[in-house]
Amino acid sequence: MKFSDELEFSHRDRKDIYEYIERFGTVDYEEARKALGMEPEAFGAHVTVLKRDGVVDRHEDTLQIAFEDIDIETYNCDGIDVTIRQAHEDDLAGLVDAMHEALADKTYIVGENFAETIEHENVLLRHNEVKSRNVFVATSGGKVVGWVHLDNPEMSALEHTAELTVGVVDNYRGKGIGDRLLDRATRWAAENDIEKLYNSVPATNERAIGFLEGHGWETEAVREQHYRIGDDYVDEVMMAVWT
Repeated sequence: MKFSDELEFSHRDRKDIYEYIERFGTVDYEEARKALGMEPEAFGAHVTVLKRDGVVDRHEDTLQIAFEDIDIETYNCDGIDVTIRQAHEDDLAGLVDAMHEALADKTYIVGENFAETIEHENVLLRHNEVKSRNVFVATSGGKVVGWVHLDNPEMSALEHTAELTVGVVDNYRGKGIGDRLLDRATRWAAENDIEKLYNSVPATNERAIGFLEGHGWETEAVREQHYRIGDDYVDEVMMAVWT
């Protein structure tokens, strides 16, 4: 299933199964059946149809949403082999660790909020009637060293937009990994009819502002003293780019 696919189900029970799995990310097959109050035969039949339609994957005793893998890209970034690919639910713990490491200086509030959200929800990828959330990760030696994520509302007035965050852990910065991640997300957005990307950073995060400006992003507005970082009130710089 692609993030651009509209959610249509020919049977109410299949919609309920999808929504249950989407809400929790990875679920135990039998626990899901019991939680939804379905008989074993009926539940199995519905799961089979969802698998056939490319909506759900079953791995032994667990179920996940079957997001279609996007092309894997590999680069040599300043002597380091890096893979950029769409994240999977199994990447969640590694991604949260990378985000906590990258955002330890507390100067990227929106990024911190995203990290806290996926850690609290325990779900990485989302696609429901309210919003879609896609994530690309950069890995090196099997470890997540960077990410870019896009939150895309499904409501018609905003479906052409997506909020983006991007980051790289400290030891891997300055090697072009962030450039590759931002480029991958921008291309994906354009391919999926997302016309505008936006992001907000504290005015004190000059590195992030300069990075985005270097990729054609522009400041749309400044909200004065919007953040309180430590004992200081800091302006929020709201930036965007059209794809």
